[in-house]
Amino acid sequence: MILFCGKSGRSLTGIGCLLALAALWSLAACASRTAVTDRLAPYVQTAAMENVGQVLLVTDESFLFLTSHKIYPLEKTDSSWRQAKNPLDAVIGRNGFAPPGEKREGDGRTPSGLFRMKTAFGYPPSVPTRMPYRQSQENDLWIDDPNDPDYNRWVHQNQTKAASYERMKRDDDLYKYGIVIEYNTDPVIKGFGSAIFLHVWAGTDSTTAGCVAASEDDILKMLGWLNPAKNPVMLINPQLRQ
Repeated sequence: MILFCGKSGRSLTGIGCLLALAALWSLAACASRTAVTDRLAPYVQTAAMENVGQVLLVTDESFLFLTSHKIYPLEKTDSSWRQAKNPLDAVIGRNGFAPPGEKREGDGRTPSGLFRMKTAFGYPPSVPTRMPYRQSQENDLWIDDPNDPDYNRWVHQNQTKAASYERMKRDDDLYKYGIVIEYNTDPVIKGFGSAIFLHVWAGTDSTTAGCVAASEDDILKMLGWLNPAKNPVMLINPQLRQ
């Protein structure tokens, strides 16, 4: 890509080109922010949004070669939606978003769609949150074996013979704090994907196996903000609507 500047028509290179690209990215990001609540419009009158008062909106803010994903905390006040907090940096699956209905076990994609958030989890006995909270123990597993009857369920190790699973108390602390994203949980469909969480990231340049992840501080902010009385949901990649 070549950018041209001024009457001379000379191409911008080096620092000039980077500054021009940065300016374009800033304009695109600004336009995205001003329209963020508009992205709820196709959903607000649907049954899935009935009684919903909080939304974590996960969007793709990538521009040209710059990859960026954001989480926007949105809250309903009276009959209108507003942005409740500044957007948070996030990372997603290593292979991007899966269109609605196309997520499959092991594909490395984050499912697009609207999902309830009902349960928080983590390593400490308790955390500052109003959400129902479950402490992860050493023998807690989340089953990702599609052929096991407990597929996409949290179970104790002595209760399963599953061939494949994730430990809920990991050595790398990625699950130190998290929230279950209720994807493929009711009903559970064999092979459509499992263990989709909002959890602590490994860093700004990391990816996930299909979850949404953010910094530990930001996960704690979300845990403190979410209110089960407002039936919170996560809307992932609203650009791809079923």
